[in-house]
Amino acid sequence: MNRSTLAALVVALALGSAIAGTTPLVMAQTAEDPARDRLELFAKLRAALAGQRDMQVVGDRFVIPSELLFQSGAAVIQPAGEKLLATVARRLIEVSAQIPKDTAWVLQVDGHTDSTPIHNSLYPSNWELSSARAIAVVKFLNGAGVPNERLVAAGYSQYQPLSTIDRARNRRVELKFTNR
Repeated sequence: MNRSTLAALVVALALGSAIAGTTPLVMAQTAEDPARDRLELFAKLRAALAGQRDMQVVGDRFVIPSELLFQSGAAVIQPAGEKLLATVARRLIEVSAQIPKDTAWVLQVDGHTDSTPIHNSLYPSNWELSSARAIAVVKFLNGAGVPNERLVAAGYSQYQPLSTIDRARNRRVELKFTNR
């Protein structure tokens, strides 16, 4: 296991333990712990997607720049984005088969925009655009075989920025495991 994988596991354990109110040691030792199963799912998917240069792992989530998936001001997935998402779906289906079926997990798809207001007839605000992008990704993943009950879409508009200087970093789609 390389250092970055180990660091991600530690971060995910710490986040899971804060949510569950337990120590990481207790969490890791609990055989039936859903948070542990989600952590294992995250670690397996991260390992399965290790060669993907188009996405980054930041803490407990996979981050994809919006420019890879969508044209400016649009929510139609571009061919390069479809290729990446097809790989994500295929790997997710493979690794989720190794997790107990009763584990309560969903893949939450978060759409984010920058703070530049959008003005077009389809999307009157960044709320609609970020939500439409998240929904487009969810629909694509479902069409690629990920069950609907394992997917959720959320639009954050410009209200969860990563940078106050680099607006491009704020335009992104994030994938993260959570409970349902």
